[in-house]
Amino acid sequence: MSKIRVLLEQVDEAIAQDTCQKDTPVEFTPAMLSDIVYELKNALDQKPYTQDKEEKKVRCQKKKQIKELEAHRDKLIEYNHHLNILGQRNSYSKTDKDATFMRMKEDAMNNGQTKPGYNLQVATENQFITDFALFPNPTDTLTLIPFFNSFLKRYNRFPGIGVADTGYGSEENYWFMEKNQIQAFVKYNFFHKKQRPRYTPNPFHPESLYYNPQEDYYICPMGQRMNRIGIKRDKTVNGYVT
Repeated sequence: MSKIRVLLEQVDEAIAQDTCQKDTPVEFTPAMLSDIVYELKNALDQKPYTQDKEEKKVRCQKKKQIKELEAHRDKLIEYNHHLNILGQRNSYSKTDKDATFMRMKEDAMNNGQTKPGYNLQVATENQFITDFALFPNPTDTLTLIPFFNSFLKRYNRFPGIGVADTGYGSEENYWFMEKNQIQAFVKYNFFHKKQRPRYTPNPFHPESLYYNPQEDYYICPMGQRMNRIGIKRDKTVNGYVT
């Protein structure tokens, strides 16, 4: 965007002032750049031709800058095309655009190399497969809720019990299961780490501090009372606010 802004300032000062005010951020689009290129070409065509060397040099420079602007426009079109294919993913395969690059369990080179693939989820009950689905995201945390919704679509109800390993443990997933009355047997991320004999909890971590729910304050390891000064909210990829 900064390159386009500088280029416009070089090509035409009036257009640059209209579209590239420094105090106002401008999100250039291919359509906007096409209109600017059309306007610049018309303005250049309306200027009378001259044999003056300096004028001809300036004209050639303007044409070159317009071509650069067209190249930026075409590159923006290409970027938007890639972003439309990506969606909420961070990568895709050129040979299979629905596949996402993931780290596989079978790593022959033992270097964490990523390969295009899918995240297969399978639900079972009493050793019978009850549902399956393919997902483009590599993390299991983000697949649990869509997979429950797949089960709902297939059977018109949610399962009564949800059993999954630590890869599925998150506040968003626990909230979803509680909301839909799914009895959860899903370990949180640090469950196994806490079971180790040598595990020592961080005394300064919030969950290690004593909390008084009636008066809403924590006690730090030194015994000092810590009063709440604000609330911080984060948002997950799915839009869930924590």
